[in-house]
Amino acid sequence: MTESRSPKQNIPRARNSSRNVVFAHYMVGNTYPNTIEDWYDDIFLAASQGLNGFVLNVGCEEWQKERSADCFKAIQRLPQALDFSLFFSFDMSSIPGHCAEDIQFFQNYISSFCNYRWYYRHPETRGAVISTFCGENCTFGQGSMEKGWAYLKAKLTRISQIHFVPSFFIDPARYKHIHALDGVFNWNGGWPLHLKLGSPHSELRNAKLDSDLTHIPHLNNEQTFMAAVSPWFFTHYGPDTWNKNWIYCCDDWLFVRRWEQLIAMRDRVDMVQIISWNDYGESHYIGPIKGAQPNSQAWVDGYPHTAWLYLNSYFATAFQTGQYPAITKDQIFMWARPHPKAAESADHVPRPHNWQITEDVAWVIILATKPATVVTSTSNEDKRAHKVFAGLNKVSFPLRPGGGMKAVMVRDELVVAECTPIGYRFEERPGVYNFNVHVSSSDQD
Repeated sequence: MTESRSPKQNIPRARNSSRNVVFAHYMVGNTYPNTIEDWYDDIFLAASQGLNGFVLNVGCEEWQKERSADCFKAIQRLPQALDFSLFFSFDMSSIPGHCAEDIQFFQNYISSFCNYRWYYRHPETRGAVISTFCGENCTFGQGSMEKGWAYLKAKLTRISQIHFVPSFFIDPARYKHIHALDGVFNWNGGWPLHLKLGSPHSELRNAKLDSDLTHIPHLNNEQTFMAAVSPWFFTHYGPDTWNKNWIYCCDDWLFVRRWEQLIAMRDRVDMVQIISWNDYGESHYIGPIKGAQPNSQAWVDGYPHTAWLYLNSYFATAFQTGQYPAITKDQIFMWARPHPKAAESADHVPRPHNWQITEDVAWVIILATKPATVVTSTSNEDKRAHKVFAGLNKVSFPLRPGGGMKAVMVRDELVVAECTPIGYRFEERPGVYNFNVHVSSSDQD
C-alpha cells in the first residue's frame, strides 16, 4: 500500500506568531543515574532536532528535584544558537494534593527553578508554564477540585506569575468552572482510544484522532490548547508489578497522520507535547535508551526509536513555521513489531489487551526529492515495488515469520537511499510477548 502527499499545501496561520511550539514529555523518574553530561546530551540532541524544550514530569521523590537541578545546570552549557526551554508537569498520580500543606511541594519547585531564564514562560502572559498529569481529584483541603487549584495557583503567584495548562481527565464542559485554568492539555489525544476489539478493519485503518474537538470549544481565545502526539503505546507489566498490559491502536503510520492533522489545525493548537522522550515502560520514547528503566528492559532493549526523533523534526518545523521544509535528501523511515501478533510465547505475562487490533505489517515513510521506486522486502524472494512521488509517501508491506525488513529507493537505476535494520528479525517463536517496534532509517544504517 502506498499513499503520497506533496509538502506544497495550504497550512493555516497561527493565532499568534509567538505560539506553535513543540515540547517533548520527559520522565524525570527514569533519570536516577543521570549525570549532568547525560542531561546535556539529551538537551543538545533534542534542540538540534528542532524541539523547543522538555516538559519535565516530576513525582514526589526528593531525588527527582535533585535531577531537575542537574538538568537546569546542563542547559546552561547549550550554545546560544540552540534555543531550548524547560517547564514542569507535576505527576499527580504520585504527588499528594489533599491538604493545604501539600502546596509546599509546588512552592519549592517554583521558587527553585522558575527564575531561571531557561524556564518556559508563556509569550503573552509571561507566566511560568506548569502542567500536570491528572489532578482532577486534588482539593488541597479546599473542599473541591475547582477551589483547590485556585488556592494553589494564588499561593504560587506570590512567587511567580503562573500560566497553568494541566491535563485533567474530566468532562471538558467543566473547564469554565475551573478559574485557575490558563489552558488545557489533551493528554489522550494522540491515540484513537475509542477503538475497541471487534472494530471493523476500515475503522482501524485511518482511525479518527478527533478528541481535540471535544476540548477546544470549551476554551476561550486567550486560553492555551496543548495537543498530544505520540508514535506508539505498549506496556507489559503483570499483576506482580504495575498490572499494566495493553496496546493502543498505533498502526497505520499513527505518528505521521497525527502530525499531519495537528499541522492542518495549527490555528487552533498553541502547543504540541510529544509523548514521550523517555517513557520506556509505555514504549513511546523517541530519545535514546538510557537512564534507569522501570523494569521494561524485556520489551525495550534492542528496540531503538531515535529515527522517529529525526522524522519528527520534519513535522515540528511545519507546525512551528506554517510551512513544510523542503526535502533536500532522499530518506527512508521504517518500523515494525518483532513477532506475529498471534505468536505463542512462554512469557509469564500474557499477550497484551487489544493485541488483536494490530497488523503484521511494516510501516514506511519515504521523503523523496523526486519521483522514484521503492522496493520493500522481507527476504530476497519477497520483493514489492512501490512508485513514490516527490514529497512524503506512506508505504506498508506484510511481514513474514523468519524474515527481516528492508526498503531500497531507486532512481535512474541508482540506489539513492536504503534502510536495512541490522539485527531485526520477525520471530516466529518469541521469548516474550513484545508489541514494541524496532524503528530505523536510511541515515542510521
